[in-house]
Amino acid sequence: MLVQRLGAPSDFDPLLERVRDARIVMIGEATHGNYDYYRLREQLTRRLIAECGFSFVAVEGDWPDCDRVHRSVTAAPGGAADPRVALERFERWPTWMWANAEVARFCSWLRAWNVERPEGARAGFHGLDVYSLWESMQAIFDYLGEEDPGSLEAAQDAYRCFEPYGKRVEEYGMASRFVSARCEEEVVRLLARTREQAAADGPDSFSAWQNAEVVAGAERYYRAMVRGGPESWNIRDTHMADTLDRLLERYGPGGRGVVWAHNTHVGDARATDMAADGMVNVGQLARERHGADEVVLVGFGGYRGTVLAAPRWGSPAEAMVVPPARPGSVEHRLHELMPERAVLVFGGDDQPGWVTGTADHRAIGVVYDPSFESWGNYVPTRLGERYDAFVWCDETTTLHPLPALTTPGEMETYPAGV
Repeated sequence: MLVQRLGAPSDFDPLLERVRDARIVMIGEATHGNYDYYRLREQLTRRLIAECGFSFVAVEGDWPDCDRVHRSVTAAPGGAADPRVALERFERWPTWMWANAEVARFCSWLRAWNVERPEGARAGFHGLDVYSLWESMQAIFDYLGEEDPGSLEAAQDAYRCFEPYGKRVEEYGMASRFVSARCEEEVVRLLARTREQAAADGPDSFSAWQNAEVVAGAERYYRAMVRGGPESWNIRDTHMADTLDRLLERYGPGGRGVVWAHNTHVGDARATDMAADGMVNVGQLARERHGADEVVLVGFGGYRGTVLAAPRWGSPAEAMVVPPARPGSVEHRLHELMPERAVLVFGGDDQPGWVTGTADHRAIGVVYDPSFESWGNYVPTRLGERYDAFVWCDETTTLHPLPALTTPGEMETYPAGV
């Protein structure tokens, strides 16, 4: 194991040596609401793009919202000249995950980097998530209306199937428990038509195909969500892993991707108690599909500080105090052993027992109650198996949200808010 104190972006050199030949680098976060995690992730990602030639960033966000950001950062026709404008259009709660000053700063840098390069060499920004059923349906209508009017019937059939349930598509999932209110046939037909059209190539056709994949994934997700248990989680993470694979294929044989998501999605589920509950995640699926040598998983963690989170699902975010990590946890041990900020690169035969053994590892979602620290908010983890590297911040501060509009989100995700 190698430990490097962090003070400047150049201090990531040992980690860059580890990822230089990888095709996928996943960079996590222990919470969606810390400035320090986002800032350090931005610094690392800039170097991966500028020095290692990574092709795109794929985030735990909705495809249509992120596609507006993509058009802005790649200076595509119709894209906003300022990526901040695209980020402020994020409406799905919790908007602060991506509509924040830290992501805006990265996207402004990415646009400046891209405009100096040919169109085919520009780094993209994409969403991996499954929630945007209605937004994706509208994007499909817009695309087919211009490019393939003959396929509009398939889109209209799918729309009519969901329409009785309105924007509260979880009601579709509830109805499907008691009657045959299934839209699978219509969704499969729509997916087939858009996949066929995507064969014509071009970014717009690929985006339409991905929106159809979102509709198909959302249909499965909402049916599973109301039943409870891990199935909806697995559908969501499998959808994100499938989207990542489509992006890698889209960018060509030399395509390389950076993923931004919560530690719970990034760190290999097999090294946690998630596996015993029958759960998989994006990090695990990427290692299984592409091989451990092609995938580098980077986790984050901190000892104490403040975080931007909500006290309950759908409520406004607020700055909350994160108390010191509980004794015996990964974070408590790192507080005792590490400098204020450091990057740990795992590997070799000299790994200590706290890296190879099991210890509680803190995970804070968009919903947070500090009073749960005594018994919740932790995932039993074998750190050196869950991640290839780990970024440590002893004390963290809150994220800086943009003034985005907010509309109600879906029912609470499983597990809560990650």
